[in-house]
Amino acid sequence: MTDQNGNRRRALVVGGSTGIGRGVADAWARSGLDVTVLSRSVPAGDGADRLRWLPTDLTDGARFAENLALVTEHPLHGVCFSAVHYGDRRAHFRDCGESEWRRQIEVNLHGLWTTLSRTLPALSRPGDPGVFLGISSEVVYNAGPGRSGYAASKAAASALLDSVTQEEGGRGPGTEAVRIIQALPAAMVDTPGIRRRRPAGFDYSAYMEPASFAPLARELALTAGAGLHGAHLVVDGGGTWSPVGERLPVSQSRAVS
Repeated sequence: MTDQNGNRRRALVVGGSTGIGRGVADAWARSGLDVTVLSRSVPAGDGADRLRWLPTDLTDGARFAENLALVTEHPLHGVCFSAVHYGDRRAHFRDCGESEWRRQIEVNLHGLWTTLSRTLPALSRPGDPGVFLGISSEVVYNAGPGRSGYAASKAAASALLDSVTQEEGGRGPGTEAVRIIQALPAAMVDTPGIRRRRPAGFDYSAYMEPASFAPLARELALTAGAGLHGAHLVVDGGGTWSPVGERLPVSQSRAVS
């Protein structure tokens, strides 16, 4: 896939070695984008050979900034921020330490801020806008017990994207230099991070797969999010999506003993 000047279109996925980010990265690569992944672990398995990888820990600010500088040496067609730190387990606020809180803020919120600040210039092209996809969560709408740090950091991240969306809105639909979209899963997603928090023998049959985000990712690769600037989309297990206002996400909160 090339831009209006015949140059290869590039994309970046922060947190793209596994989970939803990997689903987006694979779909973008299959759509013809030159995809770079920033993550702690190397992408593995089917499709990994299509992805470039720069080892990155978002809590290492200097290395994170260096890698973003490398990726943004050329214009970007798409950026996805999917990095997340849930915490070791669901626990009451009184049982959570400051170190966990700081890591959630560092990854979930400051990581997003850093990515936006470094990539918006590389995405901004009047007449040929890039797209920024932020992976959100139902916890933004359903704060619940045992998830105080995760809920607070994800809600703040969503508000940050909403604010930047208004700043990048141009003079109306079709005039944006960058299009910003948020998407979240309709249910739990089977990811390595979630599996680390579940007991042996847990039944994941009702969980979504990261590939459920592939149809939306392909749409964004082809259209750069035309008509979707500022949207909050709920993606279901079948790969279809709808605005949050039409279908509020189901709460995944549960009692914490």
